Amino acid sequence: MREFTMDDLRTLLRRCAGQDDAADLEGDLTGKTFEELGYDSLVILELSVRLSDEYGVRVDDDETEKLRGPADVIELVNTRLGV
Repeated sequence: MREFTMDDLRTLLRRCAGQDDAADLEGDLTGKTFEELGYDSLVILELSVRLSDEYGVRVDDDETEKLRGPADVIELVNTRLGV
């Protein structure tokens, strides 16, 4: 499987938050937290569901709580994908 990228994550976050989401997802997000980006725990929960559905990467509740920002998600997904 190919590497999960920041662009993949941006696409999922936009779908999770809805079309009216005002979060700025452009530029380097690796040092940002979800809180800084304006995302709450419901969006992160939805993101974990989509990661399972679309990429086959299961993220349990404990892991979801530890996801502080985009860099954490990319690292977790790529580790699970073996890339």
